Amino acid sequence: MDNLNKYIKVSENRYREKHGLFLEDFQVGTTIEHRPGRTITLTDNIWQSLISMNQHPIHIDKEFARNTEFKEILVSSLVTFNIVNGMTVNSMSNNVIANLGWDNVRLLNPVFVGDTLYAESEVLSVRESKSRPNQGIVIIKTTGFKQDKTIVIQFNRTFLVPKFSS
Repeated sequence: MDNLNKYIKVSENRYREKHGLFLEDFQVGTTIEHRPGRTITLTDNIWQSLISMNQHPIHIDKEFARNTEFKEILVSSLVTFNIVNGMTVNSMSNNVIANLGWDNVRLLNPVFVGDTLYAESEVLSVRESKSRPNQGIVIIKTTGFKQDKTIVIQFNRTFLVPKFSS
């Protein structure tokens, strides 16, 4: 098997998938492309808009949306944020102890039903925790973009992650 470092050997000829990075794995300037992409459906948008109590008709009413500058249902920014942030979990924060915050959230272009979102994250900062010797704090900048490379969202996320040696 190639790339066995992505797996944990649990017994002879048996491996378990390993996801996420530890503090020592993060290098400032490294960019991770998150895949697969995610095509947004009308159901995604309506359900998540309503579950978050965002009842603005531009997100859930096709006839209302038709009479706006967008001429179609606009995907809620919370849907965009949740999907793009979620795309990062497998690699960037699967081992995280706690999210410490999201900063500088910018919604740069609209997202519509049928758009496919992709994401990438750049490591901005890595440091050992001053109060938790076996952990550290990482800051990443995540960019979400559509199939045509149009950037739709950017944000920084700070999280607490263990060292591998802990």
